[in-house]
Amino acid sequence: MVHTVHGPAANALASLTPHQLDFLKKLPKAELHAHLNGSIPFPILQQLAQERETSLAHADEISNVPEIVRAGLEKLKAGVVLDQLHDFFDLFPAIYALTSNPAALARATRGVLEHFLEEQDGCPQAAYIELRSIPRETPEMTRRKYIETVLDEIERYPPERAAYIVALDRRMESRFAAECVQHAIELKNAGRRIVGIDLCGDPTAGNITEFAQYFRQAKEAGLGLTLHIAEVKECPPTETLQLLSFKPDRLGHATFLDDEAKRIVHTDEMCIEICLSSNLLCKTVPTLDVHHIRYYLSHNHPIAICTDDILPFRNSLVGEYALLMATPPLGLGLEEAEIEKIAKMGMNSRFR
Repeated sequence: MVHTVHGPAANALASLTPHQLDFLKKLPKAELHAHLNGSIPFPILQQLAQERETSLAHADEISNVPEIVRAGLEKLKAGVVLDQLHDFFDLFPAIYALTSNPAALARATRGVLEHFLEEQDGCPQAAYIELRSIPRETPEMTRRKYIETVLDEIERYPPERAAYIVALDRRMESRFAAECVQHAIELKNAGRRIVGIDLCGDPTAGNITEFAQYFRQAKEAGLGLTLHIAEVKECPPTETLQLLSFKPDRLGHATFLDDEAKRIVHTDEMCIEICLSSNLLCKTVPTLDVHHIRYYLSHNHPIAICTDDILPFRNSLVGEYALLMATPPLGLGLEEAEIEKIAKMGMNSRFR
């Protein structure tokens, strides 16, 4: 399935020499922060939308579909042009509807894994991926079935290539979070390839205190813990410190840490999952010149370069690494040895 890179990553890629591109493609890279539903190749979404519309028409149920979902299905079928971020995020209700049964979810998951792990131009985008997703309950599957469906696709690859992080939404009811963590622990203990728990969702929503017991249970069961943290300026420093008190192994974004939080992060050597295009396009960081990656690089702190969501940000893992290599202002202008060191940091930060 074809995936086209645009924006900052595309500009960085276009500026590189053939030798530089070859270096980045062959470099063993770990993708540690990729959301399943934001990384489904667009052609697969189109196929699922066309099939869904046909099945609804045959069952005469189109009129029962919520308008926001119907509009999203129409856009997908027509080949929506994703010029603005909201063009994509407005499609999420339709994407959730399209992946609401095990067969469709399996196809979507397979497409994401193929994008990252199958060879393109002689090399895969990633040597290893930890794919994350929030288990959803629908009329056609339970949360456990959701997890098992994703695992079935992940386990088509060897353990050194792919694993699953079960994500919790900050707005999730406590009983549902408990259910997700329980399934994750049970399936891990049964030998299934679940390696961690994530906290994601609206960074200004939810009561973090309610998640403390679930994070503790996960860590006691041997699962890694990664938390989206300090993503926007509105995130209270007190909440950031509370999240750090849960002793996460990795942090997503960590864009607005204050000095006290940074001291904790450095002391515990928590790896920072850096998503350059995501930060630039969401405008949490105005330019690469002031991106927080520079702080972590200057302190030799562990980081992992990641894509976040390849569909709305129209990036790729190689494209994110191109942003490290390209000459300023298109990139950071790092040397091959520095980039190789960063890639090793990511590989060493895997949950195993």
